[in-house]
Amino acid sequence: MISLYRPGTSIVHRLSAAVKLTGLAVIALVLSLYPHDAISIAVALGIVAVMFVIARVPRREFCRQLWQLRVLIIVLAVFLAIFVSPLAAWINTGRVVAIVLLAGLLTLTTRMSDLLGVINLLLLPLRRFGVNPAGVSMAISLCITMVPVIAAQAARIREAQQARDVRLGIGVVVPLLVMALRHADDVGDAMTARGMG
Repeated sequence: MISLYRPGTSIVHRLSAAVKLTGLAVIALVLSLYPHDAISIAVALGIVAVMFVIARVPRREFCRQLWQLRVLIIVLAVFLAIFVSPLAAWINTGRVVAIVLLAGLLTLTTRMSDLLGVINLLLLPLRRFGVNPAGVSMAISLCITMVPVIAAQAARIREAQQARDVRLGIGVVVPLLVMALRHADDVGDAMTARGMG
């Protein structure tokens, strides 16, 4: 499994995985369900940036994560601006960027083993209903770590397109989908080889 954890001694690093995971879930729900306006989204993005500062994540790492999201930002913003409105583009793109950056901060400041332990503990009561806590917690942790992986793949595709002087457009979707499915196959093969499939 890909681990993006960066050791540190900040307040965010010292928080338990349970608190951070709960916080991510609550913030994601608030960002998704609350009827935001242009100002509240700007405030939310500012708070996310401050959280990176509090976590003592290097500015270069923050910029790298934001840079990896550029294709998603451009495609989503342009699509919404054309078919809905510029305000909807700002609000909804801002929501997605804030949630993805928070997921990135979670993986940067939390050991994956700690995350797996918390998720597994939360799912234990569901074992009586036939749920496999270890399997589900592994799937959730893979989803969390896949966010920056897919973003990095999108960045590589865009760089390759720029090198060939290809215009930004829907053409990025197909190679990104192929790379994502190939990565999923590789992860599935690795899990099967370890007796987890």
